[in-house]
Amino acid sequence: MDSKEMLIQLATRPLSAAQNLPPLSAAQLNAHPAGHPNSIAWLLWHSAREIDVQLAELNGRRQVWEDFSERFGLGEIGMGLGYGHSPEQARSIVVEDQQLLLDYLEATLAALGGYVRTLGEAQLDEIVDRAWEPPVTRGVRLLSILDDAIQHVGQAAYAAGTLA
Repeated sequence: MDSKEMLIQLATRPLSAAQNLPPLSAAQLNAHPAGHPNSIAWLLWHSAREIDVQLAELNGRRQVWEDFSERFGLGEIGMGLGYGHSPEQARSIVVEDQQLLLDYLEATLAALGGYVRTLGEAQLDEIVDRAWEPPVTRGVRLLSILDDAIQHVGQAAYAAGTLA
């Protein structure tokens, strides 16, 4: 299996995990277990947003969010991706529709998978960010994007499990 195929396979994991969450009410999606500012809705929204924002930086295309922002109705706070949110900002991400969160996550992961399919192996080795030591290649950035999504969807699954 080559590295492109591994990235494409890895890109299926966050959605699969998110689709296996139990059906959650709006109150459950937006609850803050143990008073934590990140709700399940925030975790799923952030997973999709961080994919979307970072992918747009890599591929130079518009964000998938443009097709979803009105449906989410989050205003200015929805334009970010959640890194560095204060507790108040995180709590302001309120989404009452679990399917909408899944649809957005699915669309961003489909865009990521489609992008990976267009890349050659040499493009995965290209440096895309020299702000780190060592500099970050396109392949490592894609891994990082997917790793973040997997972790946050896992946190959402854990939080959903505490509701049972």
